[in-house]
Amino acid sequence: MTKDQKDNLFSLVKSLTKSEKRQFKLYVGRLGVNSDSKFLNLFNFLDKAKAYNESAILKSGIVKKQQLANVKSHLYKQILISLKLSPSHQNVRLQIREQLDFASILYHKGLYKQSLKILDKAKELAIVNEEKNSAFEIVELEKVIESQYITRSISTRADELAVQAKELSTLNVIASKLSNLSLQLYSNILKTGYVKNEDEATMVINYFNKQLPKVNVEDLGFREKLWLYKANLWQSFLLQDFLNCFKYALKWVDLFYQNPSMINLNPVFFLKGNNYLLEALVFIGNKNKFLEKFTEFETTVQHPNFPQDENVASLVFLYTNFHRINKHFIDGSFEEGLSLIPAIEKDLIPFGEKIDQHHKMIFYYKFASLHFGAGNNKACIKYLDKIISNKSLSMREDLLCFSRVLNLVAHYEAGLDYHLETLLRSTYKFLIKMNDLHEVQKEMIKFIRGLQDIYPHDLKDAFRALHKTLKTFEDHPYERRAFLYLDIISWLESKIENKPVAEIIRIKYLAKNNLF
Repeated sequence: MTKDQKDNLFSLVKSLTKSEKRQFKLYVGRLGVNSDSKFLNLFNFLDKAKAYNESAILKSGIVKKQQLANVKSHLYKQILISLKLSPSHQNVRLQIREQLDFASILYHKGLYKQSLKILDKAKELAIVNEEKNSAFEIVELEKVIESQYITRSISTRADELAVQAKELSTLNVIASKLSNLSLQLYSNILKTGYVKNEDEATMVINYFNKQLPKVNVEDLGFREKLWLYKANLWQSFLLQDFLNCFKYALKWVDLFYQNPSMINLNPVFFLKGNNYLLEALVFIGNKNKFLEKFTEFETTVQHPNFPQDENVASLVFLYTNFHRINKHFIDGSFEEGLSLIPAIEKDLIPFGEKIDQHHKMIFYYKFASLHFGAGNNKACIKYLDKIISNKSLSMREDLLCFSRVLNLVAHYEAGLDYHLETLLRSTYKFLIKMNDLHEVQKEMIKFIRGLQDIYPHDLKDAFRALHKTLKTFEDHPYERRAFLYLDIISWLESKIENKPVAEIIRIKYLAKNNLF
């Protein structure tokens, strides 16, 4: 086995809970011959080890070097089988798969009637739970068995299975096309963020229209509707159409509340739908609706019946904390939001590898933005440096670009102008390299570069001039994306009016919602 696979085994062992370790030992111990087996001794060794060390394993005498790869492979497989048998990991999909396996065994033994009886129950379970791929596989096996197990009802049975297979196949094709479209659009969001110009927007719209299958929503089941809403949501996000983002994210989330059993079967999709619903409400600036939906979300995920596993727990942590921070961006309550940072940073540690670098960097950008809004520019720079210095981060080019722009502004605000020229040059080069040097960024860089030549008593006029220029881009379909990452307009207004940026944003929020 390769080093990565060895590390994967160690990670798997370390991910086990106490009950899962107990379950594994009971599973292995069911056969007395396993009590002193090499793979069990290796498991015990890895369980106690703080880090993976192949030399230490060989030195312990548990296994010889030429046997290690096979023993590790066997151990990995046995752990997975044990986890599969654990009640905490049982779900409808596994139950359907198990019944299909049982039916296949009975079929090969020539016990056709028993096999068909199990398949019929499994098919009903699959259809009720929107597992149409499994249902189609079951129907295909039923067809094979019926062709050998002749009954008086074979003619009607053949017609029934043929119709059922056709219906399931049609829906599976629709779901496949919609999931492919959704995945491609989502990939674009992760890689480049929002569209930057008319050409990119046209490309997204044309691709969407070309790949979207013609469907009647009323004829679709839960699964097909879910992929349809996802595809529309991703297109809306790419085009910065946040009202449509809200519309389709709400449809996505409501679909789960209308089909509560699907929350337990597809908790990850439920969590992601809520994440995008809340994100859309942040961009729209509707705090009342945001708080309503956030409360609804927290109530659901904190319910004892909500699925509890490592993957779900990490997503609940991510989305809950993302939006605990986000609510402070809506009304400018940055100081209040700062209290969240220490607890989140502390809780990030135990999640370790379960939270990828991309999401950690999003946290750092949010931390930096909170500190910038609160006027803590040096703290802002500290978190931005974690993003800028991360050479392995290859996703979210827009996040990388705006981290550098905010870094420039924070350095200026902190009075750290002794190497501002170097920062300006590196930021300029980076934006060009990423094809992200647009009008707002150009104006910002030109302004900061020229600050050293402006007399102090002329500063306000310079801020007013930049404010006037940037205001023309505030409603621009593509240039406005800059203001989603960094509210430059409010920052300039704070400089002009000699008020904290948080106060400016707060006043705008109150005015927008008629709360004065």
